[in-house]
Amino acid sequence: MKHKWHVANPEHCPMVKTLNIIGGKWKPVILHMLASQTLRFGEMRRLIPPISQKMLTQQLRELESDGIINRKVYAEVPPKVEYSLSTLGKTLIPALEALYAWGDNYPDTGGDLKL
Repeated sequence: MKHKWHVANPEHCPMVKTLNIIGGKWKPVILHMLASQTLRFGEMRRLIPPISQKMLTQQLRELESDGIINRKVYAEVPPKVEYSLSTLGKTLIPALEALYAWGDNYPDTGGDLKL
């Protein structure tokens, strides 16, 4: 790898910054889904059955706060909220595709993956 670890100040390492924003159990999954379509909260809950409502809300708020996703609220009854990648979030698509490809090529160990 051509980039060095920031030994003197790890908090300023671009890898640390990136993982602080998109790292975690569910954020990459959420971003992967939003890379191909705009989704409502309930749709995401159905697409990621193991995630709790509280955790999905938290992850979406963090991604929105970091400017990675857009949250659009429609003035309707009942309220309609849609999530999509922001312009900044769309710059993550090549990295998300690379992670997907890596996982697709990872040898099957025979064990169950844990979500």
